[in-house]
Amino acid sequence: MNKHPYYYYEIFKSMQLNLVRPICIFDLETTGVNVTNDRIVEICIHKVNPSGEEDTYTWRVNPTIPIPTGSSLVHGIYDHDIANEPTFQEIAPEIHQLISDSDLAGFNSNKFDIPLLAEEFLRAGIDFDMSNRRAVDVQNIFHRMEQRTLSAAFKFYCHQNLENAHSAEADVLATYEILKAQIQRYDELENDMNFLADFSNRQKVADFAGFIAFNESEEEVFTFRVLVALKIEACRQSRIMTTSPESMRESAANSLALPRSPARSSLSVAKGAP
Repeated sequence: MNKHPYYYYEIFKSMQLNLVRPICIFDLETTGVNVTNDRIVEICIHKVNPSGEEDTYTWRVNPTIPIPTGSSLVHGIYDHDIANEPTFQEIAPEIHQLISDSDLAGFNSNKFDIPLLAEEFLRAGIDFDMSNRRAVDVQNIFHRMEQRTLSAAFKFYCHQNLENAHSAEADVLATYEILKAQIQRYDELENDMNFLADFSNRQKVADFAGFIAFNESEEEVFTFRVLVALKIEACRQSRIMTTSPESMRESAANSLALPRSPARSSLSVAKGAP
């Protein structure tokens, strides 16, 4: 049975996450929403250790490309604000070292922040390995339990208005408080990172961008629409694997002699895709 919301307001701030290793709750502000091509302009990481020690780190980043006005209107960061800031390549070793021993958490992080961060590390020449860490997506927990947005989640769980939304630090600290409040609110949620990672991942995928998933036979398949789900191994044997999803779609269409059309270029889940 769910407890009254005001019960949690009094106790969630003093709650400790049940950790066996550190967890880094992080948020990115970026030039846009394309995980492959857009760049980081601000990153905040709130690291929580099993001992209970917590530290917050925030960097402004020169993305080396112009920030579109539409993006600046969302997060309030303009080209002149980051003109003299370090590039991601310059701070990448420090960030990688900070999170190297940690699980990760964020708000919509599995679909956006982690894939985009991985792309930035790739451009910086750093191997970013997720195979030995768990990822807790607080938004997925929220959507499964309440169906809301970050500001509404903070209002709902913490009974406060989220000030300075789309500031990386404000967003990441709100995400951390929401996660603790969620665990306190729902009896079925376990204070365990393995459980929360499994619970907050809706689909079993082989990569965080969601371009590769598993079919009913546990085989890796591309998730874009080419009339059929392509098995990864078959594509490797045909040598059509490329780094660009758009190139993968085109190569796959050529390999299968399938017609290419705009309607067939959109990404979708392989299972059930027409």
